[in-house]
Amino acid sequence: MSGSAVRSLVSALLLMVLLAAAGCAGGKKEPETLTVFAAASLTESFGTLGKAFEKSHPGVTVKFNFGGSSTLAQQIVQGAPADVFAAASPATMKQSGAPSPRIFARNRLEIAVPKGNPAHVAALKDLANPAVKVALCAEQVPCGAAAVKALAAGGVTVKPVTQEQDVKAALSKVRLGEVDAALVYRTDVKAAAGAVEGIEFPEADKAINDYPIAAVPKTAHLVLAREFIDLVLSDQGRRVLTDAGFTAV
Repeated sequence: MSGSAVRSLVSALLLMVLLAAAGCAGGKKEPETLTVFAAASLTESFGTLGKAFEKSHPGVTVKFNFGGSSTLAQQIVQGAPADVFAAASPATMKQSGAPSPRIFARNRLEIAVPKGNPAHVAALKDLANPAVKVALCAEQVPCGAAAVKALAAGGVTVKPVTQEQDVKAALSKVRLGEVDAALVYRTDVKAAAGAVEGIEFPEADKAINDYPIAAVPKTAHLVLAREFIDLVLSDQGRRVLTDAGFTAV
């Protein structure tokens, strides 16, 4: 083989390698996971938004960690891998150190009772009856802090039989018939799909919770985090949240 033929062959092989490399670079992206820490009361609505986000972002998986906002904030401060934090109160968002949070929804309390309301609870004052077993969220959790405000507004003193670390746990006590009533968010009553009954009470007006959302400091997926936040704040996000019983903002 002549020298020119060898050079031509080498050039052709080099071109093939370059084209293959370019094809790989422009091909399918590597799978990514966006980790969202969110208040337990957002379980249903964020589950819906997570599926919508994955659909519009092929190759991206949205992984959720739902729980009490104060616990989630502590986990973030301690270095837990998270990209987005959606809390049930500005106070717990502040604990996480996440910058520039934006309020995306509001929520209010209801009294949840088992179907049939066997303890005949009709108003907030009924929870002061020692014969009525009540579940509350722990005071450091947003739903617990809201309960403290509502009870104070009504001048009602309650001795709960249990204090739970998130609102879903408090609601579970009602669903299982372990308590006669619990102070939970109206969104959780709605999500229970008839397994419990909800009783509105005027003192809840004094304990409205704002829900902030922000990208977590040092996230490795800042662009995706911002895009997820944009979805939550979009018209689509507002519809999902409103359908779940939140007041969108």
